[in-house]
Amino acid sequence: MRYIQILDCTLRDGGFVNDWNFGAGSIVSIIGRLVKAGIDIIEVGFIDQRRPYDFNRSIFPDTDSIKPIFKNLDKDKAMILGMIDFGTCPLEAITEQNNSVLDGIRVIFKKQQYCEALEYCAAIKNKGYRIFVNPVSVTSYSDEEMLDLIDKINTLAPQGVAIVDTYGLMHKQELLHYYDLLDKNLTAGTKIGYHAHNNFQLAYANSLELIALDSDRELIVDASLFGMGKSAGNTCTELVALHLNENYGKKYDMYQLLEAIDVDISKEFAKKQWGYSLNHFVAASNDCHPDYVSALIGKKTLSVKAINEILTKIEPPNKLSYNKALLENMYMEYQNKYIDDSGAYADLRNQLNNREILVIAPGKSIETHKTQILNFIKDKNPAVITINFIDDNYKPDFVFMGNSKRYSQFFNKIYMSGCNAKVICTSNISESNRKIDYTFNFNSLINDDDVIRDNPVLMLLRIMINMQIKKVYLAGFDGYANDTVSNYPEEYIPFLYCNDQVVLRNEAIKKAIASIQNNLSLELVTPSIYFR
Repeated sequence: MRYIQILDCTLRDGGFVNDWNFGAGSIVSIIGRLVKAGIDIIEVGFIDQRRPYDFNRSIFPDTDSIKPIFKNLDKDKAMILGMIDFGTCPLEAITEQNNSVLDGIRVIFKKQQYCEALEYCAAIKNKGYRIFVNPVSVTSYSDEEMLDLIDKINTLAPQGVAIVDTYGLMHKQELLHYYDLLDKNLTAGTKIGYHAHNNFQLAYANSLELIALDSDRELIVDASLFGMGKSAGNTCTELVALHLNENYGKKYDMYQLLEAIDVDISKEFAKKQWGYSLNHFVAASNDCHPDYVSALIGKKTLSVKAINEILTKIEPPNKLSYNKALLENMYMEYQNKYIDDSGAYADLRNQLNNREILVIAPGKSIETHKTQILNFIKDKNPAVITINFIDDNYKPDFVFMGNSKRYSQFFNKIYMSGCNAKVICTSNISESNRKIDYTFNFNSLINDDDVIRDNPVLMLLRIMINMQIKKVYLAGFDGYANDTVSNYPEEYIPFLYCNDQVVLRNEAIKKAIASIQNNLSLELVTPSIYFR
């Protein structure tokens, strides 16, 4: 029968979730239960000289720092490994294996590093360790590059080589293709491992595909308790163990694995969840680094469709290596869909036609000062423009949308029977199956200060200035506060993103308002922190 092993990487890959801060007691408990469960290989964490020693964390500056964990812990038959990200740990930090609690070391490296990384692996092997080679993001390798890597690996003769699907991009066909390349070209005796991530919910399914292969090659399946791991998480140790018990005659102690999850892993999940998510799916479906998706979703201004459109334009060399500056440029380029808005200015100016103008922003004061606002509307009969929302208490003549998320959120209210509000949008919002009445160039309205670059109130006030409007009344323009949820009407709370940089935002808006008042008279109907 084919020899299959489970490698548990909870304390290493799971550490991306909690900065490796499991706590000293939980580190010992997790290892102890994995040993008692009969897990074949246990990876106890990263060896990374950039991090100072902390007995509560499973990331260590050198191999000697791992020894205290095993002071009163019997590793029994389990193979104990550490992992090194090539370039983060000099050879001097790795003691000779006969003075170490580690049996072996896994080394991860990027494609452009593999020649130097394999020399580094050879030096570690010379210290007596079993060496495991882990090229990250194997999907970035062409067949020719993979074959060249395999030739060099064969001269090293490591214990194993892993198929590392760093961003969870592989489906069955790709996985079997890379496995076939390794199986046919690696020297006999070298084990093949598989390290999956769950962006497509395929980590477990793909692991079962490799387990079921008719092959004499020894297989190592990476897994972690409850799937704890970077981004979308990993294959679950308990699922693979149960499958091997039921179908391949293994005798892993499921009770110990479930106790480890219940006692040590569930508390980490309660603090910060991991696993399959929309972010990770979008990243994987575009073959790109998940930080691109997180950054775009974090802006709270783009629909998923818009995010996908941006991601498809990232060139392959940049897809799997996050480039913040590149993304910001692409975001601004996407938002700035230039149109000729001269007609929109003329038409809207004609519609306002010397009426008083009341701009209602979504601050909490539109609820606390409702009577005051309604009395103002009754007395002045202004043209009412709401900003990024529709409120049942106020019937707007116009609704201004500078954010595609808000446009989608309030779409039904904007176009419902009886609303009759005309729609003003910036050019980053695409027209759906309903009409946008006035569209203005996004890039001509944004602020130079990044923290308030696309503030919708400021953008609308610039439209007013460009139309040579002389005076605007403001309500609901309260100002940002640390407790943002309590400072907005309930319906507006979804997609809030203003908890960060509150002081900077408020100061930047005060400065922008002072400049705007040189060209536009602003009068308050409700209180605002932006006016003295």
